[in-house]
Amino acid sequence: MSFLDNLENNLKALENREEHDPTRAGREAAARERDRLEAAGRAPHAEALKTSEFTNQLLTACRAIGHGMRVLVQFTWLGEVLRLDAKEKRLELHPTIKGVEAVYSVDGEETRREPVNLKGNAEKLAKNWLEA
Repeated sequence: MSFLDNLENNLKALENREEHDPTRAGREAAARERDRLEAAGRAPHAEALKTSEFTNQLLTACRAIGHGMRVLVQFTWLGEVLRLDAKEKRLELHPTIKGVEAVYSVDGEETRREPVNLKGNAEKLAKNWLEA
């Protein structure tokens, strides 16, 4: 048996040992369950973010304010997250278990986070983000 064949067999044996490790399987199962519970907790807030009138008002206000500033505001849905981009500024609305959280960033650097009230004033949030 050549050196490379021996090495390949040893690597396969290690991989098989890792696949059948009961503690690893338990950790992976616990992580999957934790992820499932987090997703279930976020689901109502994610649905509210996608379907609320607040979101429509926010997008309208951002476009109007951006037009006045001669800045194109682009929005994108990334799964549950709503991302708004205006030049170097970015606002992301993330659903969490506790509600919706706004993440502000400039040039890729996060500047702050704050909770968002989906029953609040969307135009105020747009002004706060774009005119800051």
